[in-house]
Amino acid sequence: MQNSLYKKFGKRVFDLIFSFLGLMLLSPIFIIMALLIKLTSNGNIFYIQSRIGENFKPFKLYKFRSMKEGNGLKITSKDDPRITFIGKFIRRTKIDELPQLINVIKGEMSLVGPRPEVEKYVYLQEEAYKKILNIKPGITDLAAIEFRDEEELLSQYENKEAAYIKKIQPKKIKLYNEYLRIISLKEDIKIILQTLRVI
Repeated sequence: MQNSLYKKFGKRVFDLIFSFLGLMLLSPIFIIMALLIKLTSNGNIFYIQSRIGENFKPFKLYKFRSMKEGNGLKITSKDDPRITFIGKFIRRTKIDELPQLINVIKGEMSLVGPRPEVEKYVYLQEEAYKKILNIKPGITDLAAIEFRDEEELLSQYENKEAAYIKKIQPKKIKLYNEYLRIISLKEDIKIILQTLRVI
């Protein structure tokens, strides 16, 4: 009963309080990153990409831009030549994910929840995502912790997209479902602390 109330009401309150707090505390980092990105490469400060959210509703996800602008694979490996000099640092430290606090405030994401996926990969596993997308996607979750070195893992494969689809995505889906089973305030705090510890 308590967990269902948290899922329905408390999770959004938790998200709003800590997202606003996070944006205020991290505002100096936002300013520094914006300057470094603009000074070291051409293009926008933010990378904006369409992702699939709750109930299969698309939304625009924000990240600090860590790659050269242009087209390419929707997944990225450690050896991707598109990654900029400063991009290597912000991807390694996960600073590129911080603008998603804006997505949380807008109600498109949660602090903790299954990571938002691009449309192509969602519809490859549409049946599984019918359950997963009953809740908002999140900035971090069990899969984000488990696959924090995803880019390094993918760099081992010649066909990176096939490796992601066949080897990584099924494991992520399993972890997403595990999170759906254990959603609670206690677990969300635990996952956030684990995330801070591993980055």
